[in-house]
Amino acid sequence: MLSNLNIHNFAIIDNLSLSLKNGLNTLSGETGAGKSIIINAINLILGTRSSADQIRTGSKEASVEAHFIFPNNPELRQLLQEWNIGFNCDLKIKRIIFREGRNKIFINDSPATLQMLGRLAPHMVSVSGQHAHQYLLKPDHYLYLLDEFSGLTKDRHHFSSEFEKYQAFKGQIRDREKSIVEHRERWELGGFQLQEIERVQPKPGEDDLLKEEKVRLQHAEDLLEIARNGYQTLYEHNDAILSVLSRCGKSVTKGAQLDKRLLPIADALSEIEINIEDVSFALRDFQETVQVDPKRLAAVADRLEALNGLKRKYGGTIEDVLHFKEKLTSRFDDLAEKKEALERLIKKCKAFEINLIHRAEDLSRKRREGAQGLKKAMEKELRQLHMKETRFEVIFEEDPPTSGDSEGDRIKRLGPHGFDHLAFMLSTNPGEALKPMSTIVSGGELSRIMLAIKTILAKNAFVETIVFDEVDAGISGATAEVVGEKLFSLAAFHQILCITHLPQIACQGENHFLVKKEVTDGRTRAIITKLTPEARVKEIARLLGGRNTTSHAVAHAEAMLGKGAPSSR
Repeated sequence: MLSNLNIHNFAIIDNLSLSLKNGLNTLSGETGAGKSIIINAINLILGTRSSADQIRTGSKEASVEAHFIFPNNPELRQLLQEWNIGFNCDLKIKRIIFREGRNKIFINDSPATLQMLGRLAPHMVSVSGQHAHQYLLKPDHYLYLLDEFSGLTKDRHHFSSEFEKYQAFKGQIRDREKSIVEHRERWELGGFQLQEIERVQPKPGEDDLLKEEKVRLQHAEDLLEIARNGYQTLYEHNDAILSVLSRCGKSVTKGAQLDKRLLPIADALSEIEINIEDVSFALRDFQETVQVDPKRLAAVADRLEALNGLKRKYGGTIEDVLHFKEKLTSRFDDLAEKKEALERLIKKCKAFEINLIHRAEDLSRKRREGAQGLKKAMEKELRQLHMKETRFEVIFEEDPPTSGDSEGDRIKRLGPHGFDHLAFMLSTNPGEALKPMSTIVSGGELSRIMLAIKTILAKNAFVETIVFDEVDAGISGATAEVVGEKLFSLAAFHQILCITHLPQIACQGENHFLVKKEVTDGRTRAIITKLTPEARVKEIARLLGGRNTTSHAVAHAEAMLGKGAPSSR
């Protein structure tokens, strides 16, 4: 519950401290006294946007501090633990706003953010402002109300989380498909290039070897002639060098017998003779290796041209061409890997999709069961709020999916909250057909419908404090009395803070506060006072009769308080 609210330099409030208790707390006061300012201050604690206009004139900053007591709230405890914020049933929130637009936020004296306040808000206070009943006219809210009544809020949140994952899957698939298309388009030329290189199948150093072979083939006949002439000159002719050298060697050897100094020369001549003989035979054998082959020459020339073509396109050397081929191959391997990864993701998404459909079907079934309970509960509460002839129906705009529907049809119907779209239908007069609620209800009826919903949801709601800002709009008399009694009964489950202009509601409060304006030293300020029993009689009398309080109004006020909240009896 909200135990204390301290407001400084906010609007026309300079310093205000409000101590609240469990049960029904009512606030009254003349129009413009500052009651709605208190609601705005509470909204700041809940994370709403601030404005420099909210700061009291002449002040540099404004602050709102709220102290809550939560004896048992495991979800709140878990949330604070996530932020490493200490929590022992007490929760203190302070927010400071500055004229330049800055905010300072503290949760149990630890720095915090607006996002953190937004996550805390559903656990702290529910505010039904002067225009809050308008949400009843928005079909988007109907599903939330039905889920809360049916105890399906966590189920819906879980489904919504899973649906987000599914959407993320679909997004990944779209991104990867786009990437593959772009990759494929980008490398259509690369495919042609890879095919061209693979068709030639170049090998390292191949071009140098072919160049040498081409020269040999081009000059084969010259080479044969050179080898033939050399062999003949050295060995084959009668006057061949080898023959001449042999005769010379024999002569010098003979001379060495006469003079030993010729022995080295004779040995040298013998060695030369052997070498020339080896050379002669090598020239003879070389002739056998020389090919005069025009076909092979043409083939070599063609092969060189193919290799040179690759080098002109993809690099200066065969090694450059082969490196370029490796890059192309790697890219195409990457494309193949992308395709395989996409296929795996599609399979995973498909399995996720089937599970999501089953969850949505289960959620839809539970909602249709809960809708019948909501109908009965609403009609019961509305009867108690002087709408006795009102019929209420929850209409599902589409039939639930059946086993005959394809998975594709079912998945098309999925949204972040499942398959279902609702309409709340009302008939407020006997004999009248059911119509959409937004088309037939008055402001007073909307106020009662909102109160009926709040009452129905009271036992299921985890928020402990509910604020009603002028829930009495459009009602009066006996209906107002019934609304007051309903608020009092609702206060058995929640701490209620209710701003009202109606004495029938104000008298039901267990604690009654008066909000008024006063002028001091030329400055207007709003003050709030907890009313004593005597002061409360006067305030109820004012609400009954206006500024000029009559003895009749006072007597009426005393009678109303005598029948009102226990504390006033």
